[in-house]
Amino acid sequence: MDAQIWVSCYFQKANLLIFFKFAPPMRVAAKIIQYIYSIYAFAVFLLLMFALFPFVLVALLLGREKGGNMVYSICRFWADTALFLWGIKPVCLYETPLENRASIYVFNHISYMDIPAILVSLRHRNFRILAKAEMAKIPVFGTFYKAATVMVDRSNPEKRAESVKTLVLLLKNNISVVIAPEGTFNTTGKPLKEFYNGAFRIAIETKTPIRPMLFLDTYSLLNYHSIFSQCPGKCRTVFLPEIPVDGYYPGEEDKLKAAVFKIMETALIRYKANWITQHD
Repeated sequence: MDAQIWVSCYFQKANLLIFFKFAPPMRVAAKIIQYIYSIYAFAVFLLLMFALFPFVLVALLLGREKGGNMVYSICRFWADTALFLWGIKPVCLYETPLENRASIYVFNHISYMDIPAILVSLRHRNFRILAKAEMAKIPVFGTFYKAATVMVDRSNPEKRAESVKTLVLLLKNNISVVIAPEGTFNTTGKPLKEFYNGAFRIAIETKTPIRPMLFLDTYSLLNYHSIFSQCPGKCRTVFLPEIPVDGYYPGEEDKLKAAVFKIMETALIRYKANWITQHD
């Protein structure tokens, strides 16, 4: 088989198992290629991070809101450049057009690749991502992380409440927020894992509509099992129709959560998300 065609087949994972079933020696070669590619991708990540680090430090001097918006512009540049060099093509699919107002974007969390996917998919909007506090401890990367996110420490009720107040203030200032209601990677084999209440409580409290977004390919591009699982390809983000919250009242976050969960679960099944091995 021609080497170029074979590599193409390798990175099209739908053909991978069938091909390797009959060509075991090629499996070793494929693994070597993927390890080399993954090391290259990680090197790109590090080089861009260190190159952009001084600009982030300057942005931090401009204050929380203006500086935060500048940090996101820097991070978008990082995401655009990294995805291009990784051979990943972002594609946005809109079931209905995006509204020009602050929203709560909720997404299925299945990969480390979700973050660059968020940055390129929401490039024309000011937003902040709710993120886990533990990641801020990583040298250099932690500076980017703290500047570009609203951190939440779920083990500390006081800090968690402080994060919620920050999100509410952002929404009142017409800055959208992005939340993974699953909290962490979905490793269940189902379309989604159980949601936390936070995003839905904030939506009801602030009367902010929810906009679900689905990442269909990030699991294939870099799954949570290993950083050596990265490969190039298409990265689709689907924006589902906005979900208004006007008919919900404080204390009904479970009802809203169940409605959003069902909408996202049904859509992931409809789009045939490839990590799904079981569903009701």
